[in-house]
Amino acid sequence: MVFAAGLGTRLKPITDTLPKALVPVCGQPLLYHTIHKLKAAGYTDVVVNVYHFAGQIREYLATHDFGLNISISDESDQLLETGGGILHARNLLEPLEEPFLIHNVDIVSNLDIPWFRAQMRPDALATLLVSERKTQRYLLFNQEMRLMGWTNVATGEVRSPYPDLDPSACRRFAFAGIHNISPAIFDAFEQAGFSGRFPIMDFYLQECIHHPIFGVLANNLQLVDVGKIETLPEAESVCESLIP
Repeated sequence: MVFAAGLGTRLKPITDTLPKALVPVCGQPLLYHTIHKLKAAGYTDVVVNVYHFAGQIREYLATHDFGLNISISDESDQLLETGGGILHARNLLEPLEEPFLIHNVDIVSNLDIPWFRAQMRPDALATLLVSERKTQRYLLFNQEMRLMGWTNVATGEVRSPYPDLDPSACRRFAFAGIHNISPAIFDAFEQAGFSGRFPIMDFYLQECIHHPIFGVLANNLQLVDVGKIETLPEAESVCESLIP
């Protein structure tokens, strides 16, 4: 599933007339690069969620043949955020009866997706790609890389279902916007009372005490979050390095 519904607020003024998914990098939209990366990794079924300028994304997908089965999860009535977006696409994802990959459309990376897919443990509800990128907000893991919580190092805020968690004893990594999820998550959403609009990270941070959620660190990862105008040149550089 490709998350392509976001408003792209930090990419203004480009996103005043264009959805973030269609912002060009190396001469092609971000969505083009993401879909081609998924196809190269062996995926045959792709779900794309839409909200901001949804019609433009629909038209783009209708006029470009990627050789894949591409479905639209329409959030035009309400932007559901990441967790709500997954839940809204349940009827498209759950019937596949296997773990599914979530990929933010604004992530440009050299990640070996088949390798990442192979890192998912049989008992895991979700496996999150993480990096050693410097940031203010980090996910917290134990030595086995099981998710324990989250911290903002600038404010000292800690979120964790473990009341006695010591953040200084945890491994700290930044979330990279790519994760593998078991279809069992849909039942877990229901059991935990999650519905409607919600961030997937809220679910992870509440339920990691009940479900195995792990992080995976990829060696030599080059990854750019194209979240603002200033990151576009860096994304171009990474993109160019990946072109054969």
